[in-house]
Amino acid sequence: MLAPSWPRVGSMGKISSSFRRFAEATARCAGKPAAFLAAAALVLAWAATGPLFGFGDTWQLVINTGTTIITFLMVFLIQNSQNRDSAALQIKLDELIRATAARNDLLDVENLDEDALERIRDNYRKLAARRARDKAAHSGGRAQEAAQERDEACQEVRDIERELRAQHAAEAAARKEAAGTGDEPSAGRGKGGDLPGR
Repeated sequence: MLAPSWPRVGSMGKISSSFRRFAEATARCAGKPAAFLAAAALVLAWAATGPLFGFGDTWQLVINTGTTIITFLMVFLIQNSQNRDSAALQIKLDELIRATAARNDLLDVENLDEDALERIRDNYRKLAARRARDKAAHSGGRAQEAAQERDEACQEVRDIERELRAQHAAEAAARKEAAGTGDEPSAGRGKGGDLPGR
């Protein structure tokens, strides 16, 4: 019996490219109304055959197995498309932030944890509410107000960044100490790596 022929590392790019095209086409087709109508028609056709099969276990097993397999495979295809779309959108947003007068403090905000993101979101909500109040009160001095708003909007990000840098420094010291003793450190940075200096 012959051993299975696994793809070589050089051909992984071709496989990845083929999978990407297949995932994009599948996600595009699955999101169309025609796909929903086809799935609904299939379920109705299955339900209509119930009396022919006496609503037996085999009849139920057909729809259960079919939908489970389709759902299982679609999760991976749609997740692949979603990951690529999210990454592309993030790159575009990063470029807009970098190229405009916006603060670069927001470039790697996606690497923050949920609590930090919620603090930043609350900060922007407060700024929006205050801006609405200020706009109603007076309309002069917009350039100075805009600069002040930009500074205030990124203050929370800078505070969180300082906290994260202190935490990373402590983790690096712990890793260095652990490397000296031969022990493995218990905590790591996780996704995103160290934050770049500003």
